[in-house]
Amino acid sequence: MRHYLQFKDFTREEYDYLFERAAKLKTMRREGRLYQPFVGKVLGMIFEKSSTRTRVSFEAGMAQLGGHAMFMQSKDTQLGRGEPIEDVAKVMSRMVDIVMVRTYEQTIIERFAENSQVSVINGLTNEYHPCQILADIFTYIEHRGPISGKTVAWIGDSNNVSRTWLQAAKLFGFKLNLACPRGYEMTVLDGDTYSSEHFEQFYDPYQAARDADIVTTDVSTSMGYERETLQRKKDFINYKVSEKVMLQAKADAVFLHCLPAHRGEEVDPEVIDGAQSLVWDEAENRMHTQKAVLEYLLLGRVED
Repeated sequence: MRHYLQFKDFTREEYDYLFERAAKLKTMRREGRLYQPFVGKVLGMIFEKSSTRTRVSFEAGMAQLGGHAMFMQSKDTQLGRGEPIEDVAKVMSRMVDIVMVRTYEQTIIERFAENSQVSVINGLTNEYHPCQILADIFTYIEHRGPISGKTVAWIGDSNNVSRTWLQAAKLFGFKLNLACPRGYEMTVLDGDTYSSEHFEQFYDPYQAARDADIVTTDVSTSMGYERETLQRKKDFINYKVSEKVMLQAKADAVFLHCLPAHRGEEVDPEVIDGAQSLVWDEAENRMHTQKAVLEYLLLGRVED
């Protein structure tokens, strides 16, 4: 039994396989070919943080594979009344075939996985968002080819998404340039060491974006930090991805954003809605890449 709680939980070889499977599953979907290996299978989904893309992509993906996705908010379960996460895991994993949890602290999903009889997928925590970066890298590969040796410029808050980009940089052999205000620097939480070959901290977004292959960002206030919204808006006012920032990157650079986006705050409309933006492919690819993960965790490697 395997879990997918951090990006580094899979090897480079496994990711190569997952990207190959995601491409095949996407082609099947577009060609209208029915592929339903999950008939009778149930994905249990616990949402302590709300989401549009995570819920739709997992529910639609599971249905396309012939299975069923069960949506539960914490208020709909005894979690909302203080039942230990360990007890929920022990009971729930006896009734479903795989679980996705979208929650706050990483320790919550780790405790769930330790007590689960089935595989657990991280749909987002405060610390990591592996499903998002899986889709992001797949999107880049679709449009530009291998990501190894490239440069990713992250402009904005050093949050769970950027922290997952960092894990991916070491695994895939690319560099992450992170530009954020002082006081918001990257905090490494996984115990790994990241050399200048894979990571560099900047305070100037223009320097971070110079010669980048990907420019990406997120909202300045992540879920769970809403009380800091006003202060963060002030602190991040100079960390917006504008056309001028994009001009620092390579001519064929792409723009990514995990969404939802606040136009005029962390990104200008001309960028997110412009020719270099891949955000809509990126959003769709959440479904295809997650289908590949679900298939891999439930069935192992599939040979066509």
